[in-house]
Amino acid sequence: MGTLQRLRSAIGTLREAGVASPEYDAAELLAFVLGTTRGRLQLDPPVMDARQAESYGALVERRALREPLQHLTGSAAFRYVELQVGPGVFVPRPETELLAGWAIEEAAGRPDPVVVDLCTGSGAIALSVVHEVPGARVHAVELDGSAHAWAQRNLEGTGVDLRHGDMADAFDDLAGAVDVVVANPPYIPLEAWESVAAEARDHDPHLALFSGDDGLVAMRVLEQRAAYLLKPGGVVGAEHADLQGDSAPAVFTAAGRWSDVRDHLDLAGRPRHVTARLAQ
Repeated sequence: MGTLQRLRSAIGTLREAGVASPEYDAAELLAFVLGTTRGRLQLDPPVMDARQAESYGALVERRALREPLQHLTGSAAFRYVELQVGPGVFVPRPETELLAGWAIEEAAGRPDPVVVDLCTGSGAIALSVVHEVPGARVHAVELDGSAHAWAQRNLEGTGVDLRHGDMADAFDDLAGAVDVVVANPPYIPLEAWESVAAEARDHDPHLALFSGDDGLVAMRVLEQRAAYLLKPGGVVGAEHADLQGDSAPAVFTAAGRWSDVRDHLDLAGRPRHVTARLAQ
């Protein structure tokens, strides 16, 4: 069987298994096995040897069982950086790139900005900020031990101050000194368990997914910690579920200490993250 025939067969296998993007995933796995890129694969598909064919078949079967694509390749692209990911860490999603972009713009507009990334997970947002705003002093915290280990790998040598701990009491030493707080906290209601995609429900750490009966327990903690850490006029941004376009901003509005509370849409037009400014 030729390379393109194997690719077509893999697409069919993944489509039948209910994978959301069978063409993309099958091509990514093939490029990974062949040590090339999807673009080069389309221009001049190389011939697979028996070992590569066996490896590809095994990876396709694992993906058909809904193991995340990024766990199979060991990496995830996020804005302009590449992250190491695997079992035990939340795989960064494209939607979060918009929140990271907001944090980067806010930091870039301030002299010597201090940025705190709460619930850093793989370190995706922190790494993007330090990569795109070289003068920023970036701090990050992660509670889950396995995720923290992945963040250590991704942030090593970057100058990011990475800590292992709970965002609820993190960075006492930075109280009132932070310009930008950013977070992708857990936000899925416990009752929504069955509706979560298998890739996330069965492979991402539950600590990174679920947040109480209404999905906003972590958001309330984040609001309190951001108020403690930020300078007057400092800003906070946090991702939320698409059904929380009203309830997530309401957490900040109800606190009575925030101005410019706004919600933002993702590229699909769904509510995705909230931002607010600490009143001066």
